[in-house]
Parts: sequence; structure tokens; C-alpha cells
Amino acid sequence: MTFALAIHGGAWNIPDGAVDAHRRGLVKPLTDGFEALRKGASALDVVELAVRLLEDDPTFNAGRGSHLNSAGALELDASIMEGTKRRAGAVAAVDGVRHPISVARRVMEDSPHVLLVGAGARRFAKRVGAEMCATSSLLLGRELARWKRIRAGERHLVRTEFSPHAQPHGTVGAVARDRKGRLAAATSTGGTQDKAPGRVGDSAIVGSGTFADDRRGAASCTGWGEPILRAVLAKTAVDALADGSGPEAASRHALRELARVAGFGGLILVDRRGRVCARFNTPRMARGLADSRGLAVMVERKERWR
Repeated sequence: MTFALAIHGGAWNIPDGAVDAHRRGLVKPLTDGFEALRKGASALDVVELAVRLLEDDPTFNAGRGSHLNSAGALELDASIMEGTKRRAGAVAAVDGVRHPISVARRVMEDSPHVLLVGAGARRFAKRVGAEMCATSSLLLGRELARWKRIRAGERHLVRTEFSPHAQPHGTVGAVARDRKGRLAAATSTGGTQDKAPGRVGDSAIVGSGTFADDRRGAASCTGWGEPILRAVLAKTAVDALADGSGPEAASRHALRELARVAGFGGLILVDRRGRVCARFNTPRMARGLADSRGLAVMVERKERWR
């Protein structure tokens, strides 16, 4: 059976000086995840593994390296979904956890719920033995400096987050098909720059940021969360596979729907046959694709896998 993996590190205007770091940051999650698939790991285990590695990399806006909200706090969002029974778990506006994606999986497997938020999500994480941490261990100096500049009046750092002049850091995600034909998707983020306390974007919302269905495909999205929510982008992309269209056509359809609500972002998509793709309408997107024919990491728009 064909197995495949796609990962992303955000769709936005990655500055020239950060391109190499984004390429490097994708290599280990892609190679480790693909090797696990080769050895027979489940798609669900692999997307969690890949996203955990991306959450640990300060290059990206997830886990360590997340944006501060307007109150100077870190609030993290994540979701995970498997396509066989369409089980899902998510956390939103949670702090003090090392790996939000793993807490989201525990919500799926160890609770009757799909989404837990804020203090309730943190209490759940502690109860199930998730790795807790101090906010200071996730906060980087670059994020504190940016927050101080915004407080001093540099509001353009917020307004232009996805424009050609922006310098935010990207949401992360993964989609996979394993040897048994099972599909899974996972997404994690620190949210948008200077977001309001309690703001939740698409990354924690099943159907918008993350979706998986073994009969069709799996998707993980990245970009400006509010339009992605309104486009229900992940499910829009997966549903577009229903008529037999491949991932390339389905992802084009999904981005047309995103454009209808003036959205900016991208997605990775794998179908039930194990075909993968990445598509975006921002200046750059950090993405990695892998199947039995090879692996590639890309950032530039002009780069093609094959």
C-alpha cells in the first residue's frame, strides 16, 4: 500500500534571512515521520510525531516560539483527527503545556469531548500527565521584542502579518496516509500576532484547520485564521476529493473558496490513494512532501516537487 506524508511550517511572507532555517526545520520532522511510516507506524502516530518536532523548533509559531497575545501571554491551539472513525481532539487558548498537539490527542482518546479550552484544557493536561512547562521556556526574545514594539505603537507589525512586508512565524501541521490506508491530520499554532486574549483561530477547529476522512483525504491549513474558519477550508479541500479529483485540483478549489472571503494562507492535502500536495496564496510557504518516490522540502513559490 502507498504511504505518504506532508508537513508545513506556515504560509506567509517568510523573510529572505529565515528561508534556510525553515528548510532545515522541516527536514527532521519529514524524514523521521516518513521513516516511521515505512516501518509500519500509524498515520495518527506519525502526524503527532511530526508536529511535536515542529512545536519544539523555535523557527515556527507553535509551541516554543509562539506569538504573544495583546496581554503578553502565550495561548496555544492544536487539533488532531484520524480518518477511520473520524475521531478528533483539540485544545484552544491553553498555556503551560510543552506539546499542545499531544494534549489534543489525549482529549480525543481519554475524554468524551472534542475541544477543551483555556484553564480547563490546562487542568486536563495536568490530570492526564502531559508535559507541563513554564511560559518562559516557550517564549523567545524575538517575540517579546516584537510585542514591546507593538505596545510602543508599531501597529503595522499586526496589520501586515500576511502581506509582502510581514515577518510573523508560521503555524505547523502534518497529514499522512499509512500502509493500511488510514489517514490523519494535525495542526498546531501560537496564533496571530497581538491577538486578543481568548482568540481562537482555525488550528483548533475540526473542519477548518484540520480534517481527515479515510474515504477521501486529510488536510491541515495555515494562514489567517478568521477567513480560514469562514471557508471551513480543511473540509472544503477534502470534500473536493469526493468526485475523484486529485489533490492538486482539490487544493485549487479550496483556495478559490478562501479567496471568496479575502483570505490568505495555504494547506497540505493527501488523498486516499496517497497522493500529496501543498498549495498557498501567500508569498512563501514552508512545506515538505514525501512518498515512496522521494522527499522534498520547499519554501519558494516556484519550487515544484516533481
